[in-house]
Amino acid sequence: MDFPHYRRAYRALRWTLTAVLCISLLLYSRRAVFAQGQELSAKAVLESIERGKAFLLQEQQGDGSWSGPGKNYTPGVSCLALMAIINCGMTANDEPVQRGLKYLRSLRAPEPRGTYQTSLMIMALAAAKDGKRDLPLIQSLVERLEKSQVTTGPNAGGWSYGPGMAIGGAGVADRSNSQYAVLALRDAVHAGVPVSQKTWKLIKQYWSTQQSGDGGWGYQSNAGASRGSMTVAGIATMVIVNSMLGDDLELNPDGTPVCCDQKEEDKSIERAIHWMTTHFSVGTNPGVNSWLLYYLYGLERAGRLSGTRFFGKHDWYREGAAFLTQRQSVRDGSWRGAGQLESDPVLGTSFVLLFLSKGLAPVLINKLEYKTEGQVKLQPGTIPNWNHHQNDILNLTDALSGRPDWPKLLTWQTVNLDLAIQGGGVQVLRQAPVLFISGQEDPQFGVPEVNMLKQFVEQGGFIFAVDNCNGAGFDRGFRELIKKMYPQGEVQLKRLTAEHPVFRCEYLLDAESVELYGVDVGCRTSIIYCPDDLACLWDKWMRFPSQDRPVKATSMITRAVRIGTNVIAYATGREPPNKLDQEELASENGLQNQVERGFLQIAKIRHNGTWDAAPRALTNLLKALNQNAGMIASTKTPSLPASDPNLMQYPLLYMHGRSQFSLSKTEQSNLKQALDNGAVLFADACCGAQPFDKSFRQLMQEMFPTKQLKRIPVDHPLFSEQTGYDVRRVRRRQMEVNDVNQPLKAETLVVEPLLEGIEIDGHLAVIYSKYDISCALEQQASVACAGYVPQDAVNLALNIVRYALLQDIAYREVISQEVEAE
Repeated sequence: MDFPHYRRAYRALRWTLTAVLCISLLLYSRRAVFAQGQELSAKAVLESIERGKAFLLQEQQGDGSWSGPGKNYTPGVSCLALMAIINCGMTANDEPVQRGLKYLRSLRAPEPRGTYQTSLMIMALAAAKDGKRDLPLIQSLVERLEKSQVTTGPNAGGWSYGPGMAIGGAGVADRSNSQYAVLALRDAVHAGVPVSQKTWKLIKQYWSTQQSGDGGWGYQSNAGASRGSMTVAGIATMVIVNSMLGDDLELNPDGTPVCCDQKEEDKSIERAIHWMTTHFSVGTNPGVNSWLLYYLYGLERAGRLSGTRFFGKHDWYREGAAFLTQRQSVRDGSWRGAGQLESDPVLGTSFVLLFLSKGLAPVLINKLEYKTEGQVKLQPGTIPNWNHHQNDILNLTDALSGRPDWPKLLTWQTVNLDLAIQGGGVQVLRQAPVLFISGQEDPQFGVPEVNMLKQFVEQGGFIFAVDNCNGAGFDRGFRELIKKMYPQGEVQLKRLTAEHPVFRCEYLLDAESVELYGVDVGCRTSIIYCPDDLACLWDKWMRFPSQDRPVKATSMITRAVRIGTNVIAYATGREPPNKLDQEELASENGLQNQVERGFLQIAKIRHNGTWDAAPRALTNLLKALNQNAGMIASTKTPSLPASDPNLMQYPLLYMHGRSQFSLSKTEQSNLKQALDNGAVLFADACCGAQPFDKSFRQLMQEMFPTKQLKRIPVDHPLFSEQTGYDVRRVRRRQMEVNDVNQPLKAETLVVEPLLEGIEIDGHLAVIYSKYDISCALEQQASVACAGYVPQDAVNLALNIVRYALLQDIAYREVISQEVEAE
């Protein structure tokens, strides 16, 4: 049938939508320019980092060194600058890094002098990771540091300005020298050089006994009040030393690690965080009017290592990055602090780049802090239910950092469920892709908590839960939580079988011996629960444990870390966004649905396959459209069978799935009529599912027997920034190895986008992607999901929607002539 009058009305509506979209794009571009100077984005920070890095590269001397505020400081400043460019993305394969390493390797005794420069040299060599070449040099420097530790008197466990001063005996230690020694020893351990347990125990003794009554630390035991720079040093040091003392294993008679003994909570870190909350600043070093950039570099370490995102209501990274990017030199990209040393641009720029680059690292896991009835009754100092193994997520994140195909630096943080419920919203939980929940007792989540966790999962979040100490209470409570989240039984907690990709995501695990349960929501299993106490074993993990560790305990710890690695790899695809990008994604996904009548509506087509595999993908796309091109779209997403006559009302139709499907002749005829009238069908195969891809191609062949799905060339306007974004090159994940007998192996390629289309009367009526877009729009793409990475999927989808409304002018002119003729 032909509907000429309807077709004219439909085209008029289409032109109206096109005009609205053009105006919205113009308004958005003006708004973006206005907001550029006011809003902190990952892009702005990365551009600032690149300018700072360029300055340091320009300042590198011919011998590979960097000159500092004086000749005596050259080795230390060179180490800081080298660490800065490495953390800004350079590697040992890059020529400036190689020259810097050559300079450090050329130093001869007595260089490097003193605790600072010895420590910085260890840190720089460890950061470069130039194979095992520097391990002997690092080991000799570690031995020098350990020998120069103060071992007697009230300052035992600290460091003074040695080596060469107060070697192995009494001395006047200070917190500044001491923190750099601790950082160096930690990096040495991570590089494979052992440090004695005696050294770590003395460090803990020094910092524990020297903490002030107000929770902070001063420069020396008897010199002045608490300072910001020394308090952040104390926080980082206590986290490091607690982790390093994990090598002191207590064992059961059968050789397994003791997990559930009664321990007292170490309150030193909590007290120091409270001091920082009270005195927080990014514009000054609290307690002393100097060494601001040195303090900010310490603030980054304290926040990152302790898993603290907020000191009170202060987001330390966002506030610090905003402060620093606004103070970067427009002329040369450097930073200069105040005072004799920090006013040197190489030193100042190095401190700032270390803050910006390391602080921007992806937050991989949020550890959930929640209250139970039992926790309220706890005796002071008793470890709360949610945090029985205090270093579990710290160590698991550390174990994943720098692995092949993972970011070289990953972070974690704690999030408070009450804060989310009391006003922070689901965005609080969405600041990391994975939410970790553990405990020994029933978590006793009520209706607000259940709704918040369900909302988190619906917005693309992933929950990883672990029972501590084989607690029957937690096991029972978590299973009940799933029933509360999905009371209709639409999804259930089920034992995962050997076919599930989680058992092959990184290591090949035996599904029979690894007990994992999962809940399938949307594109993937979005909740995984392990009734075994993996967290206890993560808590005792060390990158290079001592050779004295019993084989059985070491084997158990290794197995637990591998299980955790597979689950996190499955949940994130090894591609967690950086901190600011994740925050923006959380904010966008947390927007309320726009229920008012919108200018644009997109209908989702129902079919007899998994037609709603990614239920929030279309809604998220429309929200992104509103955020990026003005308020032009209604986020209501009606779903209609292909036979519904109301299909004719929508200029855009959306279709996806994972399984085989088909449409009846009546459904095909109705859908084709809508496309003949000017509608556009946008479709993709969730996770690159071959059954859907095969069915969709068969459908197109039946509907358009004289046409073919053809690849849309990359020079097509759909991919250009004239339509929205330049997406001629995108990141796409594809499987390298997909054998049930081998670990999954995926790689992310930078390639031309692969979209196919069918034209009707000179315009694209069908736009199809055989690679996943939908699951990525839900932030649910996993390592086993063949498709575009989330941000590129969003940009690609936005261009598809925009282009669908902005079909080429030639087509509109033809239709206009046809209307006039009628």
